[in-house]
Amino acid sequence: MQRGGHSARSRNVYNIQKSVHTLPGSTRVEWRWHTDFHNYHSDVILWAEQQREGRMKLTVNGALVDIASEGDTPLLWVLRDELDLVGTKYGCGMAQCGACTVHLAGQAIRSCVTPVSAAAGKTVETIEGQADGAGLTAVQRAWLETDVAQCGYCQSGQIMVATALLRENPAPTDAQIDSAMAGNVCRCGTYPRIRKAVHLAAKLIATEAAV
Repeated sequence: MQRGGHSARSRNVYNIQKSVHTLPGSTRVEWRWHTDFHNYHSDVILWAEQQREGRMKLTVNGALVDIASEGDTPLLWVLRDELDLVGTKYGCGMAQCGACTVHLAGQAIRSCVTPVSAAAGKTVETIEGQADGAGLTAVQRAWLETDVAQCGYCQSGQIMVATALLRENPAPTDAQIDSAMAGNVCRCGTYPRIRKAVHLAAKLIATEAAV
């Protein structure tokens, strides 16, 4: 079909000059004029592949993963919604309860207020990554033996903080345990059992290290 002396193909111009589009998992990009559908389609595919290659990378529980979420997305929601690691809980969204605690580069942090961009290229550990195969960690075994959990909702965060504490201080006092765990709220009031479990975990770790 001819229009104005030009073929339909030659007039098949996709006028998206200076318009901004976003593909899933991509960053914003300014598009060019494209004079042919096939060229346009090929460019989209190439650009999407480049965007995938440029995605943020994290090491989560020992595995390198590509992250499609925007950099300001809280790490908590990347773990739960994108990676399906739902052991880390949402409690308050303000870093006030500790239910969302994970380890970032070995340090206990609140994932509900930590943007995923802060974890780029770093190591993230969640509650799912604590057990080694079928074997539980000393902290997890101490939690079970002491029967800490009541409703259990906050306990993944409690365990992550206790684990970080014992890495830095293998024999904490009651006061040191209370200070380290103070930011983790347990609505069931299991604080005495938590303190007892941390002491037991410290003994288990020391015993295993001596073998």
